[in-house]
Amino acid sequence: MSAEHIQASLEKLVELHRSLNELATKKTEIIKQGDTEALNQLLMDEQKHIKAIEATEKERQTAVAAFLEIEGQEAEPSTITRVLELLSPNDEEALNRLKEELILEAETLKEQNYLNQQLVYQSLQFVNVTLDMLLPQNKQFNYDKPAKPKQQGSNSMFDSRA
Repeated sequence: MSAEHIQASLEKLVELHRSLNELATKKTEIIKQGDTEALNQLLMDEQKHIKAIEATEKERQTAVAAFLEIEGQEAEPSTITRVLELLSPNDEEALNRLKEELILEAETLKEQNYLNQQLVYQSLQFVNVTLDMLLPQNKQFNYDKPAKPKQQGSNSMFDSRA
């Protein structure tokens, strides 16, 4: 496989990450609105994107391993950095640009997911506070002697233990 296959898989990864970033931004708005139906649908869409990213990443790894093998290098580790060392300056520039774009998209996604995590956590805290206000717990702070269990003795006149 050539560098074009690696470049194509990186372009696809960048595009999938951009799309996932758009979904993460939509998720922020949906969380703010509290629309659980839309959130469930969006989570299913995210899962589809994640599966596509995993498949594309496997394609990239296969393409890199094949490229390294053609170049007479060991296939492991199959990283873009190793490929960049073996490419012509033009191919190296294009691949490096895609690598940087992918890193930027991944960092953006990480930040957006952190924001969404914080919003969900705050929403959960709000729900817990609301439940505590609506259903207060009857807590006794005084010492209370535990109740003794009642002994159930037989009411018969004959003691069968004897």
